[in-house]
Amino acid sequence: MTAVLNPYLGFRDDARQALEFYRSVFGGELALSTFGEMHASEDPSEQDKIMHGQLTTERGFTLMGADTPNSMEYSPGGPHQVSLSGDDAVLAQYWEALSDGGTVLEPLTKAPWGDSFGMCIDRFGVRWLVNISGGGPVA
Repeated sequence: MTAVLNPYLGFRDDARQALEFYRSVFGGELALSTFGEMHASEDPSEQDKIMHGQLTTERGFTLMGADTPNSMEYSPGGPHQVSLSGDDAVLAQYWEALSDGGTVLEPLTKAPWGDSFGMCIDRFGVRWLVNISGGGPVA
């Protein structure tokens, strides 16, 4: 079996919307399971929340996420960030989509190390770093 390392993002009540948004950005297949379907909570308010979601894209990206149960503490964004890097021009399109409706912390511009780099917090509170090798297309 091949090992895989991928982000697993936590949300409070909008995992479905966030994962559907990421599917609109990256494409791919999205599988969602609710707490109710998995018999994972007896709390009626949690039945439609996402217990596990997985987006698998044609480019080989895997992004997982879930809603945090009401009984657990939730800290939006936390200390973690998701990084996208490479030399493909499509990264600039991902940047545009991820930053749309969010907060741009660093615009996608040429960085001192010669690449194009930007940081944003998307509309769901997830921090993204985008680095396009060799200064590739700037959005």
